[in-house]
Amino acid sequence: MFGRRDGRSLSESLSHTSPVRHAPVPVIEPGPEEGALMPVPVEEPEPSEPNGGDRPVAKMGSAKKTKAILHSVHGKALASLSTIKDQIIPKLMDRIDMEAAAELPRENLWHEIQPIISEILGELRLNLNKVEQTEVEDMVLDEMLGLGPLERLLNDDSVTDILVNGCNQVYVERKGKLQLTDVTFRNDDHVMNIAQRIVAKMGRRVDQTQPLVDARLEDGSRVNIIVPPLAIRGPSISIRKFSKKPITVDAMVHQGNMSDAMGRVLKIAAASRLNIVISGGTGSGKTTLLNALSQLIDHSERIVTIEDAAELQLQQPHVVPLETRPMNLEGEGEITFRDLVKNALRMRPDRIILGEIRGAEAIDMLQAMNTGHDGSMCTLHANRPREALTRLENMVSMANLNLPPEAVRRQIADALDLIVQVERMRDGKRRVVCITEVCGMSDNVITLQDLHQYEYEGEDSDGMLQGSFKSSGLRPQFISKAEYFGLDKQLMETV
Repeated sequence: MFGRRDGRSLSESLSHTSPVRHAPVPVIEPGPEEGALMPVPVEEPEPSEPNGGDRPVAKMGSAKKTKAILHSVHGKALASLSTIKDQIIPKLMDRIDMEAAAELPRENLWHEIQPIISEILGELRLNLNKVEQTEVEDMVLDEMLGLGPLERLLNDDSVTDILVNGCNQVYVERKGKLQLTDVTFRNDDHVMNIAQRIVAKMGRRVDQTQPLVDARLEDGSRVNIIVPPLAIRGPSISIRKFSKKPITVDAMVHQGNMSDAMGRVLKIAAASRLNIVISGGTGSGKTTLLNALSQLIDHSERIVTIEDAAELQLQQPHVVPLETRPMNLEGEGEITFRDLVKNALRMRPDRIILGEIRGAEAIDMLQAMNTGHDGSMCTLHANRPREALTRLENMVSMANLNLPPEAVRRQIADALDLIVQVERMRDGKRRVVCITEVCGMSDNVITLQDLHQYEYEGEDSDGMLQGSFKSSGLRPQFISKAEYFGLDKQLMETV
């Protein structure tokens, strides 16, 4: 129980407050505009009880009921309810102790504020039916405890990315396609408040002195925030949602992201402790595939993961996740990818998994792969396997070691076994378009051979691409490693 501003507990104040009854007043005057809220019949409100009486928590509008509400109320009606929510919150803030309220679980807080919201609606002479009032109550709770207007998008399982471009424009990605939503914020200050709420939980800050921040939500979703003066049109928040259900290689085969033969090759590659690079563009599914491959690692192995913002979902019991740290306001305390890779080598890992290689840490990762840490995996941005090798070579040069190009290429050829190229195609579907083996060096050039490829053949009437996954028919050079693990016969069946 938390106190009200007048010094009384909520139960005491409510016991002295008579139920407010007013003449019927519609939420919005009916108009010809499609989707406008229509007047609803007035139901006599039940007398308010302390803590919400025996009303079950399930009526709060969470989980499936919230989804049903969202589908039953048109976007314009939601906007109207959001306006009502904005009228309620200042009055609610005057009547409760926010510091104490923030400490309560959501269900308990709902029991406390529900009678007060009913009281405020009466004072505002607003009449809502049960569905609308439940939605308003959820909006208020989202504003007080969650991420405000973004909460319903975070709870939508069909949404994979949330992109906030200032206060009036919020896009989401569904099935690989971007869609504009009806979600808005009151103003840029409202967006900044949500952004600061996100980073504060990680002990960071975002403002004009530190306008760029990478963070994560409690569920593991990855967040990037950029604010003015760098973001000209207002604060921008990009959220890559954390998948609640870890995807597997078999699931990706079933979804058509790769062929069955590709899936079996990747399973054998992971079990045979090959060093694997997953290459692709932004949003192509690199981390998803890395998660799927990591599930094939033996549970007896010690794994160290290194990421900017931890989002890998490893299921093994012996995992040590490490995360980089930005510098503080004094320009000190930064811990980089390279620092963590060097430290990981002293932690007796069986495998090292890097969320993404971006710079000089590439040389440390290659050295780790060459010094007994077989089976390590990482991702990088590149459009083709050959381009991935070029990028690796360029990133090694960032370490300023003055190594000759031939020595760098030799180290890359010796370290890597497999490059898996993924792509988000124009129909929105993500596919493994190529599995390429690194075979060695020839005339100062790294030699590659494609084992499996996706070949585009056209598109159907719905705009979905048509194609087929084909094997090159070439014998994989890593068959000797597969033989060591008793998997050589299974590998040859995929050719």
